[in-house]
Amino acid sequence: MTEPVIIRGGTVIDGSGAPGRIADVAIENGRIRAVGDDLTAGGAAAVDAAGKVVAPGFIDIKTHSDWTLPLMPLAESKVRQGVTTEVIGHCGYSCAPALPGKADALKQYLSPSAPWLDFAETGFADYVRSYPATSVNRVMLVGHNTLRLMTMGMEDRPPEPHELAAMIDLLEEALAAGALGLSSGLFTAPGCYAEGEELVALGRVLRRRGARYFTHLRDESDSVFDSVEEAIEFAGQTGVHVQIVHVKLSGMDNWGGAERLLERLAEARRDGAQIDCDQYPYEAASNPLRNLFPSWLQEGGIDAMLERLGSAEIRARLRREVDAAGLNNFGRIPSWDSVRVSISPDLPQYAGRTIGEIAAQRETDPFEAALDHLAGDRGQTRVLVSSISEDDIRTLIASPSVMVGSDGNAVAPYGTTGQGKPHPRFYGTFARILGRYVRELGLIPVETAIHKMTGASARALGIAGRGLLRRGFAADVTVFDPETVAETATYRDPHSYAAGIDRVWVNGVPVFADGEHTGATPGAVLGRA
Repeated sequence: MTEPVIIRGGTVIDGSGAPGRIADVAIENGRIRAVGDDLTAGGAAAVDAAGKVVAPGFIDIKTHSDWTLPLMPLAESKVRQGVTTEVIGHCGYSCAPALPGKADALKQYLSPSAPWLDFAETGFADYVRSYPATSVNRVMLVGHNTLRLMTMGMEDRPPEPHELAAMIDLLEEALAAGALGLSSGLFTAPGCYAEGEELVALGRVLRRRGARYFTHLRDESDSVFDSVEEAIEFAGQTGVHVQIVHVKLSGMDNWGGAERLLERLAEARRDGAQIDCDQYPYEAASNPLRNLFPSWLQEGGIDAMLERLGSAEIRARLRREVDAAGLNNFGRIPSWDSVRVSISPDLPQYAGRTIGEIAAQRETDPFEAALDHLAGDRGQTRVLVSSISEDDIRTLIASPSVMVGSDGNAVAPYGTTGQGKPHPRFYGTFARILGRYVRELGLIPVETAIHKMTGASARALGIAGRGLLRRGFAADVTVFDPETVAETATYRDPHSYAAGIDRVWVNGVPVFADGEHTGATPGAVLGRA
């Protein structure tokens, strides 16, 4: 049981895209009891929301918080920007299953993203059951890269029939355990080694189970439109709903293509494809440094990669391929000053510095400095890459059909996750949309922005009873000041909470009030409707 409360006199924006109106919202037993005028309080506590916006809790449809929530279950950086639900296990990277004898391989594979996590042998069901209580709801995905790693390692080849059958069995187990669907990371090894037949075979399982597919496109730069066609074709062949995550046009040669991309997705939907997309509102992406180079560098695993990096011939080949085609999945960037070290476990002194700056200090070529750093940190370094056009970002934000996902982790300025220089989106994505693009630039109405963050995402996910302020829906509620909501995190100083968030409830339980986290962990695992 949760304490009943009435949120009085705020501008209620219900998540549907409809205009806001002054109204009360009554919460009781974890649900929205009523939305209306002058609701009777009874024994309910009253919260004054005059001058504030009352909205559904924001759904962060694209995150990697599975790498941090076991350590930081309060999810402070997310709760403090109004997020009440996170979708985890994206880009083909999930922390389970970890088959017998292969937990260390998964730990090594995910080391640039979660160097602080311990990995143990586990099936997906045990992984879900053992997850700690968290302040946010969780929607869990199983990763195709993880399934492939567990089944056939880092081999660049099609799976043998028995290997594909093993991947299907692992996918079935994860879906039965509560995974909403499958994520893929076709941009990097070993996911990039998969061809269409393998993915469609897994897609048939998703279709039978009523599950969904979330894909990091095979390429987001020079072949981005071919990669979009691959996702559309998958949707057509399987009948499965497809979510293209953190959609972008990366690399200077591709800037200006956002309108064309939106038109192609709209055309696919008119032709019957179930396909959606989301974005983060920043010019910089984030990835392991090793993923910036041709995918063959990683074939066979980390030790094989490190051995290759010791060869002058291999380094010369890498340079030729990057000079010819740009960075893998990122395209051509202005310079190596566009690549900034975020987290580097074995070389922490370089966090926040660009590859160009590191090269200047070492008095060496930036390309060689990047490879030296990759070798010195044993492939663990994560970087920020400024490769996206602000004009394309604005075009995508202006579209009601593009949802909002941070692609970030739930972190805090203290503890393990307070180290390094993470992307400011971890702390500021939703506040940045509401502050910069709604209030300051007037790019979209606040009702449209909230719809993109709530009702639209709940629909795309297929989760019932969430994303709207409606009678009987779960009481995930965010109250914010439209005049002060803003991102405060920067690339130089990312560990800074958003401003302007007033109160947050998750399943009717207050998790943020009066400028402080309450310590409550009422989050639930949300599965398929």
